[in-house]
Amino acid sequence: MALGFHCWYARAAGPAAGAPSPRAARFERTALALALCAHGFALRTAIFPGGEMRFGFSIALSLTVWLAICFYWVEAFYARLDGLRAIVLPSGAFASILTIFFPADHVLSDSNIASPVFRIHFIIAMLAYSLFMLAALHAMLMAIATRQLHHARFSRALANLPPLLTMETLLFRLIAAAFVLLTLTLITGIAFTESLFGTAFRLEHKTVFATISWLLFGVLLAGRYFRGWRGRVALRWTLAGFITLMLAYVGSRFVIEVLLYR
Repeated sequence: MALGFHCWYARAAGPAAGAPSPRAARFERTALALALCAHGFALRTAIFPGGEMRFGFSIALSLTVWLAICFYWVEAFYARLDGLRAIVLPSGAFASILTIFFPADHVLSDSNIASPVFRIHFIIAMLAYSLFMLAALHAMLMAIATRQLHHARFSRALANLPPLLTMETLLFRLIAAAFVLLTLTLITGIAFTESLFGTAFRLEHKTVFATISWLLFGVLLAGRYFRGWRGRVALRWTLAGFITLMLAYVGSRFVIEVLLYR
């Protein structure tokens, strides 16, 4: 059902040749809201199939994409980002169907679910992932727009984008907010590990990649503040940091669940 809503909305909205009328804009926001509701209901069913909580790479990726589209839906009230829609909506459709082919078999223990520290850690981590995903999609869109601008060919889907400098400012706002959340994710992760295992540090795959991603985004923000990094340099650091972050949990769970069948 969620996949159908995403596909229907993508077909109904379509690429805009000009700025849409207020009525068309309201229709697009309403249609996307319906798609988000359907996707959210499907996620709730997949995560809580009974009295237990299941979580794996497919649900983590689907939840991240869903939250990123929620942020995009809010963002669309303040800026016309029709070009981003062409990237976001196929991602939502793909994420909606992913849990069907790769259902989560990893059941979280009751002690984890009951822990307030774990709940806080989980919520902050998902918000950080989703903001970084939206930032990565912004970076990809800016790279495409910059390439088309250099070749003097601008597609209709990108015609209504804000100026690149405005998008760049928005990109770094997203990265800064996500960096704060990622910092809190690492802090709450350490606190949860200490309360569960009695030690504040465990050398795990996801911890290593999350820390590397935190360092990459920290260097990017420092380079922006002190050296004025922008353009291709900023876009490359953004994508590198996001890919590294995806390898932290989604990548490790994919290896365990799909490649190793555990």
